[in-house]
Amino acid sequence: MHHWTVSASLEAASIAAADFIATQVSAAIEARGICHMIVPGGNTPARCFTVLAEMSLPWDKLHCYPGDERCYEVGHAERNDVMIETNLLSRISGIHFHPMPAELGAEQGALLYRSTLELIDQFDIAFLGMGEDGHTASLFPDNEALQARSTVVAVHQSPKPPADRISMSMVTLQRARTRMVLAAGVSKAEIIAKIRTGEPLPVNRVGDIHWFVDEAAVTKSE
Repeated sequence: MHHWTVSASLEAASIAAADFIATQVSAAIEARGICHMIVPGGNTPARCFTVLAEMSLPWDKLHCYPGDERCYEVGHAERNDVMIETNLLSRISGIHFHPMPAELGAEQGALLYRSTLELIDQFDIAFLGMGEDGHTASLFPDNEALQARSTVVAVHQSPKPPADRISMSMVTLQRARTRMVLAAGVSKAEIIAKIRTGEPLPVNRVGDIHWFVDEAAVTKSE
């Protein structure tokens, strides 16, 4: 069952999402002494990250992993880890970040990243994005990567450039203790209406999600 937090604006939704993350991080560290969190790329999470970076948390016990990465060279402006670095990692010290080696190509990069996750039985938080077609991470509708059983999957023939990517698998996302999505804007309203009616989109296959959205994103769901 999805849980919906609707805010007046992206700014307010970003703050609400950051507060939720901080609570979940603290709870994971208190329970297990460490927190493993999947983090999204794209533009929408940027403000949430800057708000989160202003909070006082035991950052040295937080390990972050991108939910997916685009197969570009290191430092390319369109890589997800560049946005994450700019808005989160560069603003705090002590945090542990584990980038996906997408510069090696989808197959080799995915193979290597699986070894990074070998000792992680379950992610504490899967903070995800969601596209206008209902994809999450780089798991697109009707793409064979959706069926992968490994922890990390090579993605080919992405409908959005670049064609090759690396992504956490659906199995990995489903196993996370907590899953959340931040989405905003009228461009997301149509797909969110479909999500709320239970259409079998990739993001709806992940499981229960804590949604943080602005009012514009749910205009077609009311």
